[in-house]
Amino acid sequence: MKGKLVLAMIVAGGIMLYLSGCAKESADRLSEGSICDTTNVSYSKQILPILQDNCYTCHQGSAASSGIDLSVFATLQAHVANGDLKSAVTHTGNVTPMPFELPMLPSCEVNTIVAWVDQGALNN
Repeated sequence: MKGKLVLAMIVAGGIMLYLSGCAKESADRLSEGSICDTTNVSYSKQILPILQDNCYTCHQGSAASSGIDLSVFATLQAHVANGDLKSAVTHTGNVTPMPFELPMLPSCEVNTIVAWVDQGALNN
């Protein structure tokens, strides 16, 4: 009987140790994912990858949706200047929310684009 109790305690301890490790790992992933530095946003390092991952599927090349080719910086700048880029990614204003018929981009990506626009949308 004593052996069963010891075994049950070892198993329970092992389960608790395993679960606490998972919780720590999840907390680490959450804390890493919650860091969103929007100071001195760089077009080439931060904005371009967001556009490539989320926008270029539809908005690149001669067959770009609605004729909006965001891979051309001058076209991108025009949509920054008229406020459409910011409205599209924040799902505000009178433009179609982007990405089209998909959920809003993660808040860090939206905040990064908004910060880049607010910082002058430099080609840096």
